[in-house]
Amino acid sequence: MTTPKKKELFAQSKVVGLPEDIAAIRGEIRKFFSTKDALGNRIGSYQHGVYAFYDYDGEPIYVGQTKEKLSGRISRHLTNQRTDAVAMNVLDPFEVAFIEVWPLDELVRGLGKSEKKAVLDSAEYTAFQKVLRESTLGAVLNEKEMLPKSEIQLPQSYKQNIIPKAIYHQRKHPDVRLARRATTIASLARVISERHVSRGLRRTLLTQARRLELLASQRVQELGIVADYKKK
Repeated sequence: MTTPKKKELFAQSKVVGLPEDIAAIRGEIRKFFSTKDALGNRIGSYQHGVYAFYDYDGEPIYVGQTKEKLSGRISRHLTNQRTDAVAMNVLDPFEVAFIEVWPLDELVRGLGKSEKKAVLDSAEYTAFQKVLRESTLGAVLNEKEMLPKSEIQLPQSYKQNIIPKAIYHQRKHPDVRLARRATTIASLARVISERHVSRGLRRTLLTQARRLELLASQRVQELGIVADYKKK
């Protein structure tokens, strides 16, 4: 005979699918990409574009480009589906709170393959320089060497918070983010110790460490610990 308690445990064991918070975030991402621009096109439907990720403090953390559809490329970044940046522990999707995209289909329409690549590279470099100027640390997590290009006039961008209000403040808590950053640094350092890696990846490790130090410093100041430490 199945007791009510056993029925409850059985029901719990049948939980399937994504955790509620992850499902809610992915829902916000889909909603963002379904947003229509002035031309009536869905933001996520543009094939060519550049994008930037920002953390919970509005600090830029990553810039990229795509020629395979904005929604597909960015979704793979944020759902851990083996993009290089995620696989190498450069980018922790948990850190991403805001997305900004610049659709570029109109700029590359009618161009040849090499010409399109040149526009994308210039647009990415322009966005990269923009976020560097906005960054408190003057650095982002890109491991790829961003070669200098002529900056261009970027089209209108679209920026959205992708974290639902119900979980935003919990995820923004500095202690939660410190733990995530420390774990990311440890994983990235392990990758570096086990492989022959680029100079850019080592530079990214330094940027991650600086990000951890900045948040930890802000946290102890918020708690009044720095002032007490200086008195000793």
